[in-house]
Amino acid sequence: MKSQNYTVITGSGSYIPTRRVLNEDFIGHLFYDENGTKVSKPTAEIIEKLEKISGIRERRYVTDDLVASDIAFLAAEDALISSGTDPESLDGIIVAHNFGDIRADNRKSEFVPALASRVKHRFKIANPSTLALDLPFGCAGWLQGVIQADQLLKSGSAKKIMVIGAETLSRVCDPHDRDSMIYSDGAGAVILESIRSKDPVGILASTVKSYTDDFAYLIRMGGSSNPEFSGNMLFLKMNGHRLYESILKTVPGMIKETLEKAEFPLSRVDKFLIHQANEKMDEAVLRQLFSLHDLPVPSKNLLPMTISWLGNSSVATLPTMYDLMLKGRLENHAINPGKYLILAAMGAGVNMNSILYKVL
Repeated sequence: MKSQNYTVITGSGSYIPTRRVLNEDFIGHLFYDENGTKVSKPTAEIIEKLEKISGIRERRYVTDDLVASDIAFLAAEDALISSGTDPESLDGIIVAHNFGDIRADNRKSEFVPALASRVKHRFKIANPSTLALDLPFGCAGWLQGVIQADQLLKSGSAKKIMVIGAETLSRVCDPHDRDSMIYSDGAGAVILESIRSKDPVGILASTVKSYTDDFAYLIRMGGSSNPEFSGNMLFLKMNGHRLYESILKTVPGMIKETLEKAEFPLSRVDKFLIHQANEKMDEAVLRQLFSLHDLPVPSKNLLPMTISWLGNSSVATLPTMYDLMLKGRLENHAINPGKYLILAAMGAGVNMNSILYKVL
């Protein structure tokens, strides 16, 4: 077989915020529905239901001195140190995020300069050919950055690219919205390199979809659910029920398409890394995927989960989970050479994507 370019992950890093926020910390919150009516159920009952459905028991928030570009830098630094990579050798830095830098004392988003430019500046990278690029694509942004980096690497336009996912959702969630208990903060990073190989390795296939016709505004920005809230701040809002339904209809088929592109059987996939938005939803996606292939219900061991203690940190969930598994910090789950992974994400848009990856 003739050798060709393949994209492989040669390093990873993550930053998990130090501030733990437990479910019981929300007990004093007053929640309102989308019509501005106070929810009649006791807060303790609301919290219990959310934990049962989502699997979330706690989440992580950044401390007041940090913003998204700070934790993006810390995750990137971890990846560079872990892999022994010289920052000057990078052909590109892609930072996936959706809200820019939001300071604790001023909740307005800062997008200029780009977060990737801020990270490059922090590393004091002098090489002007190191591309600094931001990528907003909902919760699927980090994986989209990986897919776009793969295209650059396979074309020969680049040899080494860092892709970072960083978000501080605690700065944009409405404390009077029940969904606020889902969101968290975090950052993860990987270093992607192009190698020549006769045997297929690294990213073997990918698929990207954008269902904007019916689902574009299932996640959006809006005013507080509390009608007495003063100010003109916008908060992250989600139609969770419709989003859940749309994902079950589309994501399993998208993953199936990725496997078909690679002519690879579902039964040979060793782990499924799915965006950590809702534990029950991820389990349902996997069941539906196996159903499409007329295979029995899969083992839970195929589906690593971090949502119970890290919550939904948007673009950070996949790279953080990958890094924890690679470094042996996620119980009962590891990333070993020769294993096959499916990575899949979905989020605002509704944008979604997946890749089939063979670990080097």
